[in-house]
Amino acid sequence: MIKKNIRILGIDPGYAIVGFGVLDYNGFEFTPVEYGAVTTEAGTEFYQRLRIIHEDIEFIFDKFKPDYVAVERLFFTTNQKTAIDVAQARGVVMLSAAIRNIPIAEYTPLQVKMSVVGYGKAEKRQVMEMTRQILKFENIPKPDDAADALAIAICHGHTIRFL
Repeated sequence: MIKKNIRILGIDPGYAIVGFGVLDYNGFEFTPVEYGAVTTEAGTEFYQRLRIIHEDIEFIFDKFKPDYVAVERLFFTTNQKTAIDVAQARGVVMLSAAIRNIPIAEYTPLQVKMSVVGYGKAEKRQVMEMTRQILKFENIPKPDDAADALAIAICHGHTIRFL
């Protein structure tokens, strides 16, 4: 059982948009701290996109000082180039956490859906609506990548509660 408030940084990885969500969790309820997205411009050299992601993620780590990082595990079946590029951006985020010795948890979309909605085949809209309800938001967080990151953070909170 969680003995103190913990801060979880949820990450929805990408290279055009990296969604992030920061939640405090006390073992019973979540308190939203911040959410948003790191964005990079199309047409920017890929290595420059990674630099932008790195700089913005470093800022997020320094500002919010998470106790845990929860990242979506990649699952691609079609476009291998996209998968490789997203994996590289994901690596930038994971390296920032590793340098700070922050524990990293990885969750599949199925695990996130099960944790947030209670149904592994839930549709994206259902996950977003449950995320809104759990966090007591008036509206679903935007952009979608930020809502996904918050759902990943919720999944980690639900998981760690039982560790």
